Amino acid sequence: MYAVYAKAPNPTNPLAALAAGERSQPQPAPGWVLVQVRAASLNMHDVNTLRGVRMDPARYPMILGCDGSGELADGTEVVLHSCVPAPGWVGPEELDPGRTVLSERYPGSFAEAVAVPERNAVPKPASMSHIEAACLPTAWLTAYRMLFVNSRAHPGQTILVDARDRLGSINGAVVALARKAGFEVWVATGRDRDRVAATELGAHRVFPAGKRPDRLVDAVFDAGIDEAGWSHATDLVRPGGTVVCAGWRSGTSTIGYRMALDDLIFREVRVVGSTMGTVTDLANLLAFLDRTGLRPQVAGEFPLSRAGEAIGVMLAGRTSGKLVLTA
Repeated sequence: MYAVYAKAPNPTNPLAALAAGERSQPQPAPGWVLVQVRAASLNMHDVNTLRGVRMDPARYPMILGCDGSGELADGTEVVLHSCVPAPGWVGPEELDPGRTVLSERYPGSFAEAVAVPERNAVPKPASMSHIEAACLPTAWLTAYRMLFVNSRAHPGQTILVDARDRLGSINGAVVALARKAGFEVWVATGRDRDRVAATELGAHRVFPAGKRPDRLVDAVFDAGIDEAGWSHATDLVRPGGTVVCAGWRSGTSTIGYRMALDDLIFREVRVVGSTMGTVTDLANLLAFLDRTGLRPQVAGEFPLSRAGEAIGVMLAGRTSGKLVLTA
C-alpha cells in the first residue's frame, strides 16, 4: 500500500526525514480492525515524529498520522480514535501511563489503510464528510475535553482563550465549541491575523496579548502555557475559577512561577491538565457537531502524494484551520 513515513529521525531538518512509497499493509491483531483511510489531517505531532521527539529510534521507519476517517470492510464509515491503551489496561485511556497514539508504536493514518483496536473505530455521522471528520480526533477532541470535561465551566459563563503566540487548532476549536455551546468567549492573542480568525470563529471579545480585560473570567484555556503564562493565566481567572492547560512551552520566569503559586493557594484557583480525550469523548464530540451543524475549519486539502508540501505549509504557520491529506 502507498504510505507517507518518517524514514529516520532528523532533529534539525524534519522534511529531510520524510519518505513516501510502498509499505506493507498492516495485519490486524485479534480485536483490531482494518480501516481504509479516506482522509487524514496533519498535526505538529507528525513533525515531532520526523524530528525524533519522544521516539525510540528502533521504531523507524514509522508511518505518520494520528488522525483519520475512513471505512471498515463492511462499508461502515468511522473516525479514528488515535489513543491506544496498553494491553490489559482497564479504565479511561487518558489515565493509562502506558498509552500511545498512532504513529508512535503502531503505524499511523498517512496511508491507504491503518489498523486500530475495534473500539477506536468510532462511527462517523452521515452528516459529516470524511475530510471534516479527519480534523477532529486530536485538536478538536482535546478542545472538547478541555471545555466540557475538565473546566467545570457552564454555558452562560465567561471563558478566555489565552493564545499569546498564535491561535492554533486547539485554541481555535475551544473558541468555536464554546460559542456554539452558549459561553461568553474572549480571546487574547498577539497576532492581527489571529484576532481576525478568533472573531470569525465566534469570539465575543478579542484583546491584544498582555492587555488585561476589565473583569475576571470563570475559566482560562491555554493549549501551550509557559512559565510566565502561569502567572498571567491565574491573574485573569476569578477566585474559585479554573485554568485548563493542554500543553506547555519552555520558559525562564521563576518569579512568574512563584506569583502563580501564590494565586493558586490564596485564591483557590484550579489548574487542570488536559490531554486529548477518550473514545466516549470523541463519540460525544461527533454527536455535538452532528446536532449543531458546527464543523472544523479546513485550511487546505492535499493528496497523500503531496504530504511534504502540506507539512511545509503547516510549518510556515500562515494558515487558519486544519490541513488534510486525502487518499
